[in-house]
Amino acid sequence: MGIPASKWYRAIKQRRSRRQFGPRLLESKTLAQINSICNDFQPFNGARAVFVTDKPETVFKGAIGPYGKVKNAPAFVAFIGNMENPNVQEHVGYTGEGIILEAETMNLATCWVAGFFRRKVVESLIRIGNNERVMAITPIGYAAKRQSLEERLMTGFGLSHKRKKLSGLVTGIEESEWPQWIKVSLEAARLAPSAVNRQPWRFHIEPDSITVSVNVMKREYGISKRLCCGIAMLHIETAAINCGIEGKWEFLKQPQVAKYAVNTKVI
Repeated sequence: MGIPASKWYRAIKQRRSRRQFGPRLLESKTLAQINSICNDFQPFNGARAVFVTDKPETVFKGAIGPYGKVKNAPAFVAFIGNMENPNVQEHVGYTGEGIILEAETMNLATCWVAGFFRRKVVESLIRIGNNERVMAITPIGYAAKRQSLEERLMTGFGLSHKRKKLSGLVTGIEESEWPQWIKVSLEAARLAPSAVNRQPWRFHIEPDSITVSVNVMKREYGISKRLCCGIAMLHIETAAINCGIEGKWEFLKQPQVAKYAVNTKVI
């Protein structure tokens, strides 16, 4: 399936991570929709998502991150990559964010969890190929009506939503020369979630392209920065298409990640 740009672009603006879930169960129609998007949105070979409703409590038991523990999640989605793929990190980030944005359009709560979950338990619940690895997961369900103390603290301090200024992230042509689609796409990229809100992406702008790079290749918290860049890549492409611009990603050598170059304008 392609990117449903209009609704995913709206989801980019409104989505917030949640780790606390209420008692409302996922309806059969909703279960089918989630399973369908996991099966249908596979833009890259070697990256896929699997929806799991079996024993989510054993996966998240003790799972801690900036929002605290994941509690009462009725299900989760596993994001899986083939480790023989040289671009596996960004492919999984891009693919997983598509699933998460679609869940947002369904009024479901999610949260990227890449370093604090029981990987072996997840792998025991799904089929994993010899060269595959579960790289991240998200709990999925209806959010609790009241935020947890950790969630309230993070939101109150602005730590979870604070974003770096574009002036410190961008090189290339002057901002006054940016086409409108580039302005919109960069703002969407700024809103991308990243591990511990580190925002590791950098952008080089040319008249018809955006190149995504990693600020420093060093891993932090055991989580690849390239996975975070893959999330930002999906935000860029979604915003560009919503502006009537279609392009293509060209994957590059480190520390560069990929270049989105315009190929057509949507009429």
